[in-house]
Amino acid sequence: MTALGLDLGTKTLGVAISRTGIIANPYKLLKYNNEEYDKLALEVADIVKKESIETIALGLPKNMNNTCGFATERSQNFKKVLEKYVDIPINFIDERLSTVEATNILLANDMSRKKRKNVIDVTAAMIILDTYLKKRNNNEK
Repeated sequence: MTALGLDLGTKTLGVAISRTGIIANPYKLLKYNNEEYDKLALEVADIVKKESIETIALGLPKNMNNTCGFATERSQNFKKVLEKYVDIPINFIDERLSTVEATNILLANDMSRKKRKNVIDVTAAMIILDTYLKKRNNNEK
């Protein structure tokens, strides 16, 4: 099973891929402006086609008290736009603290702030995809 993990930031979209349904790997960082979700969704649709993706795990950033905020709304809006361009399942994955976890991983590897900025969203996308794959694989047992 091939899958994408997506971490939607305010200006970038981190993309991770799993070609085996077991391991999440970094793929790409897409940049966009001012919630240009149609253009961004077209780029994701190209990846879906090129890589024969079967499902997408999209991070859903909830507040720590499980309420939804502005970032949650942005992910929901992006999902609606993306659904116009791809005909595969798009699954929301709770991404609370995924960016914090990604930052900790990169800090543990002595990555400079400048380099972290370029890979933080892709690393968070890997964490989102890994979370999805673990849940999916545990449900299949």
